[in-house]
Amino acid sequence: MNWDDLKVFLAVARAESLSGAGRGLKVDPATVGRRIGRLEEELGAPLFAKSPQGYALTDAGQRLMGHAERAEQAMGAAVEELAGQAGALSGQIRIGAPDGCANYLLPQVCARIVQDNPDLEVQIVALPRVFNLSKREADMAIGVSPPNAGRLTVQKITDYKLHLAAHRDYLAQHPPIQSIDDLLGHPMIGYIPDMIFDKELDYLSESGVSRVSLASNSVSVQFNWVRQGSGIGIVHDFAIPSTTGLQKLLEDRISLTRSFYLIRHADDRRLDRMNRFAQSLAEGLRAEVARLEALC
Repeated sequence: MNWDDLKVFLAVARAESLSGAGRGLKVDPATVGRRIGRLEEELGAPLFAKSPQGYALTDAGQRLMGHAERAEQAMGAAVEELAGQAGALSGQIRIGAPDGCANYLLPQVCARIVQDNPDLEVQIVALPRVFNLSKREADMAIGVSPPNAGRLTVQKITDYKLHLAAHRDYLAQHPPIQSIDDLLGHPMIGYIPDMIFDKELDYLSESGVSRVSLASNSVSVQFNWVRQGSGIGIVHDFAIPSTTGLQKLLEDRISLTRSFYLIRHADDRRLDRMNRFAQSLAEGLRAEVARLEALC
């Protein structure tokens, strides 16, 4: 058994398809299938069961998975050691994040890290859902609540604030908002209720709002509605400086605090490169949240 075969095995296990694994490995699916067949023949056991849903690990595949992941970690550690740990960061690191963080914080934070490490390639995957790190959808993820399952490590990065807000042009054309009851006559902007993927994102129900006139699963879409004067919504304080004309409302009545968490594979704690990047990322996010919130 060689490391190249194990890499193919891991790719299929995580993608749950030959085509998905092939895209990641940059080889055609037929080649992936032949490599898996060769590995199964060598081990004398089927590693995957094919179904309409894709390739699922058999019992033998499940047992091999742990060994393959440990081999992957060992190879990564060896590469780091041979490359030297004290130099600049290099290679590719993919971060998964909810789109609020991905749009208004990560671009400038990651750009500064790459500026200091020119051989580093950072990829930001902005999706309004929880990332599956066990399938290597990302090397690390930003979450709004700590996970309670899986072989993961969790580090709290920072708290952040959210407030009710509207554009000044909208407010000039509508009756003043002096109490929560005054919100009843206004179009409210928020999440699609059945697409809220984390209870920490259920902002409006916590604020006593029961009906949403304009809804999206994307924070950026919600923010753009508020920015263009379509109604009233809960916005991140750190997003407000990215535009002009927004005004916070009922600050003494509705003020929410949430937190960002850095979520990583437990085994990646052994990798100096990942530790150094994680430290730079967390420090950068803390500083950027503080800077932007001071401006709004």
